[in-house]
Amino acid sequence: MKGQAIYYLPQELAWIEAHRSMPRREAHAEFCRRWERDDVSLSNYAALCKRHGWMTGRTGRFEKGQAAHNKGKPMPFNANSAATRFKAGQRSGRAAALHKPIGTERISRDGYVERKVNDGLPMQRRWRGVHLIRWEEANGPLPQGHALKCLDGDRANTDPSNWEVVPRSMLPFLAGTKVGRHYDSAPAALKPTVMAVAKVRHAASKARKAQA
Repeated sequence: MKGQAIYYLPQELAWIEAHRSMPRREAHAEFCRRWERDDVSLSNYAALCKRHGWMTGRTGRFEKGQAAHNKGKPMPFNANSAATRFKAGQRSGRAAALHKPIGTERISRDGYVERKVNDGLPMQRRWRGVHLIRWEEANGPLPQGHALKCLDGDRANTDPSNWEVVPRSMLPFLAGTKVGRHYDSAPAALKPTVMAVAKVRHAASKARKAQA
């Protein structure tokens, strides 16, 4: 009763402690049956366990390796749920509005023409530079460790003749970060000279590193 202490025999307390890992409701039912206690409610039983720190050890979370309770059970059919489920390959809402078909071309933030080549993941691999596609169609795969450098400064010009393959390690020399002039900002008449100087400095740098 509320406001009245409930007395437990030592052997009853020992039994409760020994069975604290049982689900609380099952343990309470077994306790009442075993000890013929109709004066102990489930809330009384739970409060006693909490006061003594006799926790079940369960957190309510799925532990690693624990199987879900509905594993292997078929999902009941529900017409309302089925009507709103996503179908494989289906797009809706904003995803459908933003989707671009394969073959679509766009201009990147850096001024390159890009073409969508697939709908797979990761998303950044769905687009490829058209200048690279056309260059490889004419010359074969781009060598590993190399990049294409735009010759006339117009990155939207995807003609293979407008792109030269250079080692990636040479790009800092063309950017002017390793002494020299920035290739892209140089006048058209000066670009061939900037390119030639960058090649010489890059070769010299490689030679020094090889001797070190």
